Amino acid sequence: MRLTPALLLGLLCLDVAAQSTTEKIDDGLFRPIDVFQLEYASDPRISPDGKQIVYVRNFMDIMKDRRRTNLWIVSTDGRRHRPLTTGNQNDGVPRWSPDGTRLLYASTRDGSYQLYLRWMDTGQTAELTHLIEAPGSLSWSPDGKWIAFSMRVPEPAKPFAKMPRKPKGAQWAAPAKVITKLRYRADGAGYLRDGHAQIFVLSADGGTPRQLTTGPYDQRGTCSWTPDSKALVFSANRGDPDYEPLDSEIYELRIADGKLTRLTKRYGPDRGPRVSPAGDKIAFTGFDDKLQGYQVTRLYVMNRDGTGVTPLTTDLDRSVSSPVWRSDGSGVFVRYDDHGRTRIASVSLHGEVTNLVNDVGGTSLGRPYPSGSFTASRDGRIAYALGTTERPADVGFRDESGTRRLTGLNEDLFGHKKLGTVEELSFQSSFDRRPLQGWVVKPPSFDPNKRYPLILEIHGGPFLNYGFRFSAEIQLYAAKGYVVLYMNPRGSTGYGGEFGNLIHHNYPGQDYDDLMSGVDAVLAKGYVDKSRLFVTGGSGGGVLTAWIVGKTDRFRAAVVAKPVINWYSFALTSDGYNVFYKYWFPGFPWDYPEDYLKRSPISLVGNVTTPTMLLIGEADHRTPVSESEQFYQALKLRKVETAMVRIPGASHGITARPSNLIAKVVHVLEWFDRHNKKEQ
Repeated sequence: MRLTPALLLGLLCLDVAAQSTTEKIDDGLFRPIDVFQLEYASDPRISPDGKQIVYVRNFMDIMKDRRRTNLWIVSTDGRRHRPLTTGNQNDGVPRWSPDGTRLLYASTRDGSYQLYLRWMDTGQTAELTHLIEAPGSLSWSPDGKWIAFSMRVPEPAKPFAKMPRKPKGAQWAAPAKVITKLRYRADGAGYLRDGHAQIFVLSADGGTPRQLTTGPYDQRGTCSWTPDSKALVFSANRGDPDYEPLDSEIYELRIADGKLTRLTKRYGPDRGPRVSPAGDKIAFTGFDDKLQGYQVTRLYVMNRDGTGVTPLTTDLDRSVSSPVWRSDGSGVFVRYDDHGRTRIASVSLHGEVTNLVNDVGGTSLGRPYPSGSFTASRDGRIAYALGTTERPADVGFRDESGTRRLTGLNEDLFGHKKLGTVEELSFQSSFDRRPLQGWVVKPPSFDPNKRYPLILEIHGGPFLNYGFRFSAEIQLYAAKGYVVLYMNPRGSTGYGGEFGNLIHHNYPGQDYDDLMSGVDAVLAKGYVDKSRLFVTGGSGGGVLTAWIVGKTDRFRAAVVAKPVINWYSFALTSDGYNVFYKYWFPGFPWDYPEDYLKRSPISLVGNVTTPTMLLIGEADHRTPVSESEQFYQALKLRKVETAMVRIPGASHGITARPSNLIAKVVHVLEWFDRHNKKEQ
């Protein structure tokens, strides 16, 4: 699965030859080529008896430039750590049978995603399906006889116009594409094929899957079985999903005859339903939609028939997700973000919240975003993705004695590497003295008597957060001798509804003041050269970077990655244009042109003097290439030093392929290094 030491050494030597002669292979620093050696754990699944954990082990295929996944198992005492699958393929979605004797999973080992079943006592494996579309959202029935999953069902396209018959052997152009749907493309997927995700059930002995749902709706998300294995409970938007994209409801689906019963009815999302062990209640998450940019997602419990809806986390003021019932029905485990940490908590049926785990994360390698999942056994033991600022995710475990790490997937790499130290930073905004949180990453072998260049790295979203999590990109910046500041300005999640909505219909607003206050707080420590400041960010961070260079010239250089430059054009070209105009703005752009323009970085481009690079994926449908092109061309017309870096084939998630993560970092560093060396 991993590269042999000899092959790795050869590849590293080739890379070193291509790098600057000042970089040595034995200097102990984290280098771009090391990205291919990163591994992390995801989707940890604890066995029903709480004694073993199966997880997805993610690694990099340097020859194919892809992330790959195998399944591994470890006992909850940290012993017997071994592979269940191997090879340069993708194995994932492991799901224990209710009695723990079998393991269901999906794999591409035969070329396409299919479902496989493994008997844990013998290791025998059977291929259960021969599907033409990839299955997802797997779940076992409580009696162990059935498997529910979702799968796209294609819809044949009808010809729009009739072409004349072409002569035999003639080579005409490809046929015209006729688009009539509201949402016709999506970032990462490209132009969407006709069809919808439907729910299927399959015998655990294999055979032919049976389709249970129909219609022009997508049934996504994992179904929850009722204890008698006779019905499924799931969330779907079966109203007007194109024009009301968040308005989902919870339904019960009877297996015998496909009868569908709607259980909730309110304007807003109702998601992640889970039936209680006794079958009398359903836990779920959602909110009453007020068309705000950020809305706190609550945990609710209702009776099985949809009556008696009761919110349980009204006092938490944090968005919760991933509800899992305690086996005795006394409460629900949830995940939530809080002050840069991702936590797992138990919520009682009276709304009492007890924190259990504080270090979930580590599956977002590029930047320190929240990520990671968890599962619970019958006796309440928890398996989770454990992340720190020093390591990507390992398998974490919690029982009555506390939490502990069970694996060390990157010790072979980082055991002899020097990483930048990460320190929390507390300060106040110059705008309204509001308390803010950030993190400073110092270069390895940091010397407090030196003066270092600083990179301000800004998160996207904008309704997201950075925190106490590993970041390959930021560590690579630090390894090149930069102090790096990342922080959570107003609008970030994990600080409550009021803080998140400070940028509602006001973005970018006072984020600028928050970010400048963070820079000033680091400068006050005395180890940063105030004449060598640099700024970058992606997506929402790209918006703010472009906004910053339009308001100040204090930065030597900037890299604006995958930004929105013109909200008017973005609102009509992004893949989410049925969302942005009504949640991020007061209405259509033609009805509020001044509002769209005054919040667009293009309105400040006449002020820009900072050398500014644009960086974008050429297949980005979230913040389309045309956004970056507008800024680049405006800067060129004004004779401001600029460049545009385009990553072929990359979507909004530029770093999905390992080499693209490297390409992003080395181009950012090259731009900054060139201007770091210049005399002001």
